Amino acid sequence: MITKPAMQVIAALGITLALGACGGGSFFRGGGDAAREEALQQRVEETGSTDSIWDLFSGREDPSTVLTVNRYIWTASLEVLDFLPVEQVDPFSGVITTGFGTPPGGGRPYRATIAVTDAALDARSLNVALITRNGPASAETVRAVENAILTRARQIRIRELGL
Repeated sequence: MITKPAMQVIAALGITLALGACGGGSFFRGGGDAAREEALQQRVEETGSTDSIWDLFSGREDPSTVLTVNRYIWTASLEVLDFLPVEQVDPFSGVITTGFGTPPGGGRPYRATIAVTDAALDARSLNVALITRNGPASAETVRAVENAILTRARQIRIRELGL
């Protein structure tokens, strides 16, 4: 009959072996650089990526906490769409969500979601989604808002840098 402490040792050994097997077998090969390189190459061939589950526990900086939002586009978005009530702002993900509001001189209320996705002052860094109470706004309206935001962002940058 197996005692309780013996069962605990067997269970711990089983868990250790199972976790060691997750590392591509380097646990049994001595963990040399060649074994790691081989495991990395195999992972790239199988998945197309070098990421692994163990990257979650490494000391690397979390990319979701790094601020990669262009501040000129961010400020310009808030200025251009200042007639819309801001509902949610997340500068770390670069998302601004507004409620419904009517533009000055307009009769149709809009709601906007703005995503600033990059640190570059570039059109690719800005994504605008506009909806009305009847559905999505026209592509021309969205493009006009994007152009207004980008123009204002460039003006802010020129003013700030004294160009």
